Amino acid sequence: MTVPAFGLGTFRLKDQVVIDSVSNGLELGYRVIDTAQIYGNEAEVGEAIAQSGVPRDELFITTKIWTDNFAADKLIPSLKESLAKLKTDHVDLTLIHWPSPGGKVPVAEFMGALLEAKKQGLTREIGVSNFTIALMKEAIAAVGAENIATNQVELHPYLQNRVVAEFAKQHGIKITSYMTLAVGEVLKDPVIEAIAKRLNATPAQVTLAWAMQLGYAVIPSSTKRANLESNLKAVDLTLSDEDMQKIADLDRGHRLTSPASLAPQWD
Repeated sequence: MTVPAFGLGTFRLKDQVVIDSVSNGLELGYRVIDTAQIYGNEAEVGEAIAQSGVPRDELFITTKIWTDNFAADKLIPSLKESLAKLKTDHVDLTLIHWPSPGGKVPVAEFMGALLEAKKQGLTREIGVSNFTIALMKEAIAAVGAENIATNQVELHPYLQNRVVAEFAKQHGIKITSYMTLAVGEVLKDPVIEAIAKRLNATPAQVTLAWAMQLGYAVIPSSTKRANLESNLKAVDLTLSDEDMQKIADLDRGHRLTSPASLAPQWD
């Protein structure tokens, strides 16, 4: 099973807002839903999925293990709690959300526990998030690259994370881009606006298409049905080599997410 190219993110969405977003997304044809223990919305995501009537085997559900649950005796019980909230007996992908703060829990310990969760059928695939090359090397040493489906990282036109993406690619690990629209910053970029205008597309569609064309998965979120519907059209958009190069040139190492208590030494 490979990580699908296009999905629906739920970061920062809570309560009825996340129920509405996921319900609208599923109605519009989204089949990939990304959540996390720390988002505090797994139960609402599960409710929206249950209400949708979409068969479980048509869905690809991702959740992420929070740092408090990395110890070998905590990880699987915490994942089982997530499954109960999501109203499912398994998820399709489970990620380690951030590296263990201060290296408190060794990579080999939490990756080993995650692999055990896969063996128990609690998750079909496993992976990591916010991992540097050094941390990916540790994860590969622990469970093998063939058992790491993705590394979900901040990646957008202003932070293209090329060395991490290249290392992942060399080892057959897919990159999932989060904050692909740089929290809306790139939507006002004149280069992207010009490409969008020429293609009769939106800046969001252009940016999402750019990331997918590079081989990355994307998980944009929105609370507005019209935006959810519009974003979905990025799947059918193709950019020229010239367009791709213009966006490549926008990289300026502009990182938006780097919490002091969690962030590793970035590449």
